[in-house]
Amino acid sequence: MVKLVLVLGDQLTDTLSALRAADRARDLVVMAEVPDEASYVPHHPKKIAFFFAAMRKFAARLEGDGWRVAYTRFNDPHNTGSIPGELMRRAKQEGTSELLATQPGEWRLIEALDAMPLKLETLPDDRFFCTGTRFADWAKGRKTLRMEHFYREMRRESGFLMDGDKPEGGKWNFDHDNRKPAKDDLFRQRPPHFEPDEVSEEVLTLVERHFPHNFGDLRPFWLATDRKGARQALSHFIRHALPDFGTYQDAMLQRDKFLYHAVISPYLNTGLLTAREVCQAAEDAYRAGDVPINSAEGFIRQILGWREFIRGVYFLEGPDYPRRNRLNHRRKLPAMYWGGETRMNCMAHAVGQTQTDAYAHHIQRLMVTGNFALLAGVDPGQVHEWYLSVYADAVEWVEAPNTVGMSQFADGGVVGSKPYVSSGAYINRMSDYCGDCHYRVKDRKGERACPFNLLYWHFLNRHRDRFEGNPRMAQMYRTWDRMDECHRDTVLAEGDALLDRLGKGGVV
Repeated sequence: MVKLVLVLGDQLTDTLSALRAADRARDLVVMAEVPDEASYVPHHPKKIAFFFAAMRKFAARLEGDGWRVAYTRFNDPHNTGSIPGELMRRAKQEGTSELLATQPGEWRLIEALDAMPLKLETLPDDRFFCTGTRFADWAKGRKTLRMEHFYREMRRESGFLMDGDKPEGGKWNFDHDNRKPAKDDLFRQRPPHFEPDEVSEEVLTLVERHFPHNFGDLRPFWLATDRKGARQALSHFIRHALPDFGTYQDAMLQRDKFLYHAVISPYLNTGLLTAREVCQAAEDAYRAGDVPINSAEGFIRQILGWREFIRGVYFLEGPDYPRRNRLNHRRKLPAMYWGGETRMNCMAHAVGQTQTDAYAHHIQRLMVTGNFALLAGVDPGQVHEWYLSVYADAVEWVEAPNTVGMSQFADGGVVGSKPYVSSGAYINRMSDYCGDCHYRVKDRKGERACPFNLLYWHFLNRHRDRFEGNPRMAQMYRTWDRMDECHRDTVLAEGDALLDRLGKGGVV
């Protein structure tokens, strides 16, 4: 009997387990652009266009390799609107009840496939280094899950940056050499931008017609939408940016959106690149003497360590994970996240480039937009949906633990040992945002005090019972307690006023 072979928009890999298990001469690959997937959150137009164009090109590639492909376009009059609906439609056409799928990267789709009246065979997604079972075995019996311990095991198992049974360079982690501020450099290479071809232009027109009011600028559209372009982007990063990636990976500049970042996460998270080839390219550059150990290790840790760890947490913790709210934060997401007015220069720049490019690097996400939402007590569910909506690389298995866990501490410490909160001093140290800001980063109180300064102490004070005993936060509370009582009262009162203004829709 013919089997349907489901290929989702984040599974655009020739060696996908479902494709390897299928019969090219007999089975039918099913791919679909459906309203359910394009609108379950208000995705950035660039994200929708990127996925649709990449899917169309991947389908054409499969057909060129001899596969039968049933591809449903968004504006097909027969489009049922959902992945299960399209599978049932194709099953009826083919007279089959058998479905072959690689495990989806979202619980939402896993549950939808499981509920279908088809004989479903789900295969593991072996594009990752660590299977869900392997991660669960590693996590079993541990009081806490810490990425650094997991990362070392992944290094040993994969062999990346190993010198026998010891880490290359004698250390597992070279963060001491990283995280320096950057300066403007007119000669710094930028990530390659790709002109839309005929396929992409057709998709852009479709997205303009059907999603005219979604937050974000569709054009100019510059993402690669096939494996060839993704490989070019990877090669460009390895040659031009990776040598300085480690040193400046946490830096932020107003006039440089990308600095030394790879900007390959959309290609990784759709499957146009694989984690193994990315890590191999970085290690090869190090072995050739083209990249220092701190950059090679820092980058590989992001892929082999953090990305794999985050995926393990998502599947280990289960379908309710994105809805957790251990700090009981209930405030509405401020309008400035959707392009509303703000006097905060750092927020304006981080949200501004999110709007234009569906991109911001990890420190802008964690220590600017994420930090502010956490300090302000914003509902983590709304923060989660915002991140899932606005970034081209956002699929839930990777976005939710990064947001709910690392950024918002809404999981109560599953991902991180403490909240990632800071005052304005951190942003001032790592960026050039503060010099042009309406607020004064060194002011701790008063009408021009940086909101991060007021809300930092406000957050610590209102969550004291939870965090005072955390060894990594004890010094913060000792600092707070040494402050003059009148000063503390003023900071808290001004923090209350700022939050009240936010709650009423005022400009901050």
